[in-house]
Amino acid sequence: MRTRIRAAEPHDDRTFVIRDARVFDGQASELVEADIRVEAGRIVEMGKHVRSHGPPEWRAAGRVVSPGLVDAHFHAYAVGLDPDGLPLSYLALAAQHRLRAALARGFTTVRDVAGGDAGLELAIERGQLLSPRYLYTGAALSQTGGHGDPRGPLDACAPPTGGHTVEVVDGIDSLVGAVRERFRGGAHAIKMFASGGVISPHDPLRAPQFSAEEVRAVAAEAERHGSYVAAHAYSSEAIAHSVLNGVHSIEHGNLLDPPTARLMADRDAVLVPTLATYDSLRRRGTAIGLSDVSRAKNAEVLDAGRHAIECAAAAGVPVGFGTDLMGELEDDQLVGIRLQGEVMGALGALRSIMHTNRELCGPHAELPLMAPGAVADLVVWDGNPLEDLSVVWDERRARSVVLDGRLVTDQLGLA
Repeated sequence: MRTRIRAAEPHDDRTFVIRDARVFDGQASELVEADIRVEAGRIVEMGKHVRSHGPPEWRAAGRVVSPGLVDAHFHAYAVGLDPDGLPLSYLALAAQHRLRAALARGFTTVRDVAGGDAGLELAIERGQLLSPRYLYTGAALSQTGGHGDPRGPLDACAPPTGGHTVEVVDGIDSLVGAVRERFRGGAHAIKMFASGGVISPHDPLRAPQFSAEEVRAVAAEAERHGSYVAAHAYSSEAIAHSVLNGVHSIEHGNLLDPPTARLMADRDAVLVPTLATYDSLRRRGTAIGLSDVSRAKNAEVLDAGRHAIECAAAAGVPVGFGTDLMGELEDDQLVGIRLQGEVMGALGALRSIMHTNRELCGPHAELPLMAPGAVADLVVWDGNPLEDLSVVWDERRARSVVLDGRLVTDQLGLA
């Protein structure tokens, strides 16, 4: 299928009407028939028989229109297993292809939780590259010997500092300084590694990382800046350690158990599962050079991730959606939607992507919403995703994507 991507034009006032749409607002179980009028990139009116006042009209012909998708665990710079070994100039150039591809799939917002910087954000804002709305944390924080420390027992070199995607920082004073530096650099939130990981070869999955005092200091500093901490945490021990010390967003969380899920609910924490990456590593790990140790870790968390979502939902924990794909695995981004739908059903998965993720990221950015006054970040689907989620997760299914009122991908021939 050929995708037409249109570059934004300076004179484009981003004004149009979509006729005969069926609107899914990201939450409701029923679709609403409506026309949608957009002026200067914002929804100004929704309802039947909306007046056009002369702007272009696109015929949805009964197709479903929804808010754009949100990927809350994306890595623009993750062009391989060790992106920090490459110059930032290369990573930024490679990132534009990952971002452009995500937008064409319907993701109009991504939250980069281990990378990104003001330069990439500025290039996006000035139209130098076509990209979803881009939220970033800057380099994630790792303790010495933690998930982000690539050194093994025999490595005598100093820990990596100042990396593009991860920095090793120990001690309260140093961590507070690092958090301040990230907010100075325009970060929207803070990312820290609070347990071992699948890719890291030397640290166990379950043991909590950073001391309670260190986690509290990072969370308090983030809160003082009006933001929050997202923590990479797999085990219930690491999740509880994070949440009890002020972390708001738990990334992955595959080994979550019911008591810890109830603790998350009590502390208003959010779970952002990343099922796509484990499925992708199982199928394609050899191609990207995944080690035997990492394969064993991946097997441990692969099926557990589905159970974690069930635990979280049963306890009333908001469940978001992320992908966490490295290197060439990025083209499995939509696979995560299929996997989450198998656990939560079509409506549950779509609510995670469009509603919970917007609530998680929204206080720090303007995100899509099907309501007057909201930015016009929309997707027109060639089918009803509430009845058939493959309309969304199957990349062969046609879609048209509107970002900030501009038609950037038009597989349906709307214009």
